[in-house]
Amino acid sequence: VAGSAGGFSEEHFREAYAEFRQPVGAGAGWQLLVETLSISVYWRRDKRTGLYEYKVFDVLEDCPPAVLVDVYTDLDYRKQWDEYVEELYEQEHNGQTVIYCKVKYPFPVSKRDYVYIRQLQELDTARGKIYMVLSQSTSVPQLPEKRGLIRVKQYKQSLAIESDGNGGSKVFMYYFYNPGGRIPSWILNRAVQKGIPNFLRDLVKACQNYPNNI
Repeated sequence: VAGSAGGFSEEHFREAYAEFRQPVGAGAGWQLLVETLSISVYWRRDKRTGLYEYKVFDVLEDCPPAVLVDVYTDLDYRKQWDEYVEELYEQEHNGQTVIYCKVKYPFPVSKRDYVYIRQLQELDTARGKIYMVLSQSTSVPQLPEKRGLIRVKQYKQSLAIESDGNGGSKVFMYYFYNPGGRIPSWILNRAVQKGIPNFLRDLVKACQNYPNNI
C-alpha cells in the first residue's frame, strides 16, 4: 500500500474517522445531490475556493472490506478496470512514496494529472475493524507539470470501509479537488452526479473479478 510515514499524522486519521462517524446535518451546509437505492452523495460549497466538496455513503454488496481495500490500493489492477486511468505508478522521492496518475475525462474536459501521497491505517473500534485510506495532493521536483496536461494541485480524499455484516462493505468517502482550467460548474456537477455512482459500480465489479479474491 502506498503511503508515507510522515505524510499523515495520527490527528489526520482521527479527524477523518470523526468525519466518518458524524451524520450529515443540514446545519453543516451539506445538501443531498444524488440518492439511489444504496448511494447517497452530499455536497457543500467550499468558501475558500468556491468549489464543492463531497461526501458519499454507499453499501457495496459482495465486496468484503479486506478485498475492497486491496482493490482500491492496487495500482496495477486499477489500470485494468478504470477506463479513465491512462498512467498510474508510484515512485520514491526523498524517502516518501508518491503516486502519479494521469486521467482522461469525457469530452470536452481536458486530460489531467495528479501527484499525491496515500496512506492506509486499520482501526480497531467498538464497531469492528475500519480501514481508513487518506490521500492528498503533493508536489515533488522529479514529477514536474507536463505540456498538454492540467495538473490538479488541490486534491484531498478520505475513505473509510467497514463490514456491513453480510459479506459486503459500508463505504464512506470525503472528496475535494480543484480541477484547474476553466470547467463550467454545470459540467462538473453532471460529472459528479454520474461519475461517482458509475465508479462505485465499477469498483464492485473489480472486487468480484479480483485475482486474489478467493
